[in-house]
Amino acid sequence: MSSVPASTDQFPVRVLGGPTALFEYGGLRFLTDPTFDDPGDYAAPGASLTKTAPSTATPTDLGPVDVVLLSHDEHPDNLDNSGRALLADVPLTLTTLGGGQRLGETAKGLADWESIELNRPGGGTVTVTGVPAIHGPGAREEVEPVVGQVIGFVLTGEGLPTVYVSGDNASLDAVKEIAERFAPVDTAVLFAGAPRFPVLFDGALLVLDSAQAAEATRILGARRVVPVHCDSWAHFTEGHDELESAFTAAGLADRLDPDWGRRA
Repeated sequence: MSSVPASTDQFPVRVLGGPTALFEYGGLRFLTDPTFDDPGDYAAPGASLTKTAPSTATPTDLGPVDVVLLSHDEHPDNLDNSGRALLADVPLTLTTLGGGQRLGETAKGLADWESIELNRPGGGTVTVTGVPAIHGPGAREEVEPVVGQVIGFVLTGEGLPTVYVSGDNASLDAVKEIAERFAPVDTAVLFAGAPRFPVLFDGALLVLDSAQAAEATRILGARRVVPVHCDSWAHFTEGHDELESAFTAAGLADRLDPDWGRRA
């Protein structure tokens, strides 16, 4: 899928650092994996995570948020203390089935391929579909007992572009499954950064590296890619330069959103 039809359905995606991005779609404002705590060390199951740079915004800077798309709630680099506090002010948080039970209140867990219809302010609906994600190498039954469940999301609606939010996914096989149902994708918000820990899966990738993000772009036929989850944490082993190089090497540099490297 080397040629993707042009479209006028662009919408700004405001990247705030780490996995956190804000965008308006179908008249609703969506926020991915909210992380706003200060730099420092944070405990996670089996590891300590070091945040190296602050978010470029605070929760009070965001204005109203209608929906949080939360790939998982168990790791502080995807949901931190400030992010948890923010959820109380958001009408709906979509997340994993386990996360929906843990967070309660306004959180709803989605199974793979389960959809929810959200009413748009001007009429009509946005459909959010939960899609597979695996937070590490190998099969789900091997990965989830170690690092937990993760989910991605696809957003669709009449007259709207197709949007994929990958969450902390390391599986190109999962991307292929998603492409079979939804490709071509207009905008892909791809979590990358090549995070690794020597104590987990012998240091294998926990989320896509830069070359895999480029391959995911090709698989999805994505017209535009906004990489996130590639800065602000010490366990991310690849960042902006590696992503630019990988997309250039794959002949896909034009798919990168021109503003993605400028955190707003």
